[in-house]
Amino acid sequence: MNSIQSPETLKKQLLKNVEKLPEPYIQEILDFAKFIRAKRNRKKSLKRQSKLVPQKDPILKLMGIADIEPFSSRIDQELYGQ
Repeated sequence: MNSIQSPETLKKQLLKNVEKLPEPYIQEILDFAKFIRAKRNRKKSLKRQSKLVPQKDPILKLMGIADIEPFSSRIDQELYGQ
């Protein structure tokens, strides 16, 4: 079945097929649907978290600390002995 079908048609077909299954299989389909939704929600959550916000990220707050005097003027000497 390669033709594109509307979501409503697909839902009707799914329900029609689910109604013909024994109860254990219906539970399995329900569990799978819940898994898919949870996976999708995790992906959305990770996308939102991936945006860097320096005010909320303690590591990002430290970036640039080596620019502060007197440390920045002596960093090569401290790191490389130069």
